[in-house]
Amino acid sequence: MYLCGMVKNFPLAMRVFTSMEAHGVRPTSSVFNSLIHACLSSGNVMTAQSLFEIMESSEGYKPNSETYDAFISTFSNLGNAEAMEAWYSAKIAAGFSADLRTYESLISGFVKAGKYDSSDKLYEEMTKSGVMPNIPILENMLEGLCKRRSVGQVKEFLNSLVDVGYEISGQMAEGLVGLYVEVGTVEDMEELLVTLMNANQVSEILSRVHCGIIRKYAMLDRLDDVEYSVGLMLKQGLSFHSPDVVENVICSYFRQAAFDRLDLFLEHIRVYYELRRSTYDLLIAGYRRAGLSEKVDRVIKDMNSAGLS
Repeated sequence: MYLCGMVKNFPLAMRVFTSMEAHGVRPTSSVFNSLIHACLSSGNVMTAQSLFEIMESSEGYKPNSETYDAFISTFSNLGNAEAMEAWYSAKIAAGFSADLRTYESLISGFVKAGKYDSSDKLYEEMTKSGVMPNIPILENMLEGLCKRRSVGQVKEFLNSLVDVGYEISGQMAEGLVGLYVEVGTVEDMEELLVTLMNANQVSEILSRVHCGIIRKYAMLDRLDDVEYSVGLMLKQGLSFHSPDVVENVICSYFRQAAFDRLDLFLEHIRVYYELRRSTYDLLIAGYRRAGLSEKVDRVIKDMNSAGLS
């Protein structure tokens, strides 16, 4: 039954359930929970609710905490905050308390629905009750703060995490960098980098922030700062995590018609980073627009040597 729920196969789950009954095997709450999970996973909410009602009227397989969590999780994934809250209230009314799984589903659902005050309130309730948040909860909380474009609150939340030793996930780093690139300042991003370095965050996370700083400088056409930031990143043994950042830098060089400096940049990163086909195409197009046929020929030759002809 459990596997039926995992593979979202409700018809098979019903056949197994019917076979159990035919062989005199009495159902348990766990069996019904698996059946409900298979139902909900298949999108059959009405049948799942009917099964819940059967459990409620039974004597030997009453709904338990897991039963309610199945419905809370389903409506959370659907972004239906109203139904999710109703099932949460029903769980509390039935005498069950919220656990980590419950909080994770509720906070995720509130963030999806844009009910950020509710997610903030629940997060505070959770921490006060002594339940430690997991990474998905932290990711959702940070996502909610980033969606509100609140750089100050984001900084406060981030500091509260690193102060107690949490590791920042890739998803969280992307959210932070995206926010700072969009509405923050370069100084904000450099402060973020120092915070994460002091907290001994892993190199992948530091690389993402370095790249965010480089991208921000490139958008502002501050080539001196671009080159300094690239050098600092490479000296730390890190490299570009995405061709988009390299291409942002190249576009900045083209806008400034700084072709000799672009050549030096490409030569400098060659040891650390392998250019993609899209980057070669960008270089060819840029040099052609500038009428630099010799550079076009050289890039085409390099591209062919890299096996990207």
